[in-house]
Amino acid sequence: MMAGRLWAVIVKELWAILRDPRARIILILPPLMQLFVLGFATTLEVRNTVIGIYDRDGGAWSIELAQRIAASPNVAATLPIFSAADMRRALDRQQVIGVVSIADGFSADLAAGRGAEVQGVFDGRKSNAAQIVAGYLGTIVADLGAELQVRAAPTASVVTHWFNPNLQYLWFTMPGLVVIITTISGLGLTSQTVARERELGSFDQLMVSPLRVPEILIGKVVPPVLVGVVNASIYMILISQVFGVPLTGSVPFFYGALLLYLLALGGVGLLVSSLSQTQQQAFLGMFLVAVPAILLSGYASPVENMPPWLRLVTEADPTKHFLIVSEGVFLKNMPLWDLWSNTWPLAVIAVVTLGASAALFRARME
Repeated sequence: MMAGRLWAVIVKELWAILRDPRARIILILPPLMQLFVLGFATTLEVRNTVIGIYDRDGGAWSIELAQRIAASPNVAATLPIFSAADMRRALDRQQVIGVVSIADGFSADLAAGRGAEVQGVFDGRKSNAAQIVAGYLGTIVADLGAELQVRAAPTASVVTHWFNPNLQYLWFTMPGLVVIITTISGLGLTSQTVARERELGSFDQLMVSPLRVPEILIGKVVPPVLVGVVNASIYMILISQVFGVPLTGSVPFFYGALLLYLLALGGVGLLVSSLSQTQQQAFLGMFLVAVPAILLSGYASPVENMPPWLRLVTEADPTKHFLIVSEGVFLKNMPLWDLWSNTWPLAVIAVVTLGASAALFRARME
């Protein structure tokens, strides 16, 4: 009998999701659009920049350096600068993001085997982009110096970037986008369940039905979990096959962690839905929960950079733990023990949130 009642509730919730035009839109269109749009929009590269060249030398090597900067794929154009006033004016008007100043005697110093310096002046109003562009220009200057063997050293250093050798930004962003999009869609579906019953006037029918509270909650959590698993599977296929991000770790373990994560999201979504009177309130409440969860997950900024008290708060954020699992499975081939250390907190959070939502739902029914 219990299995029959559960099946009836699950089928009812699935039909409610599929019949609701807003739910269908949340279910299908935005996740795929977000994956492609955010995948290309959240780039860590700086392209199409304009660099000013203040060449006070005019020699062969200063011209060579200017041509190498102009030929960089990240530079759209170079702007000749003829005085310090022109440099200030170009930066003030944001005509350039930075200016490369080459001192008089640059080519002569290089020809004589002496060290030569190049000054870079950047627009501090765009601090992040300026730092990235400074890195690009520093690499160009260093390559020129290495070819001329100006800084000959007995030993050479070789830099190896683990897990992302070519520093492909899609390799970094895509595993995180799986978590972010799953978070938004999962909370968006579960936060509407109880609020929909209230708005449609069918909440009283639940109160007088023979269903017990655990059966109602299980029936309302299972459909969003199924939808989340299907969406995550589509994302994994697209990310690995279309965007070329390697999938190096344990896929079964990823699905186990995904299931616990979706249960934790389901508990949070049911809490929001139980506190809401209308679907509009539930929708706004979902964003009230989702935005802090994403900001504290470490996707936008490292958790290690946060204050100690805030790092403690992130331990209660399921998005933070599942983000580590997702990046570990995709890129790092993370050992199972390390994956488990970020998976069992998801189980604890799921138990707490589902238990709290059950208690609140029971109180609302009484």
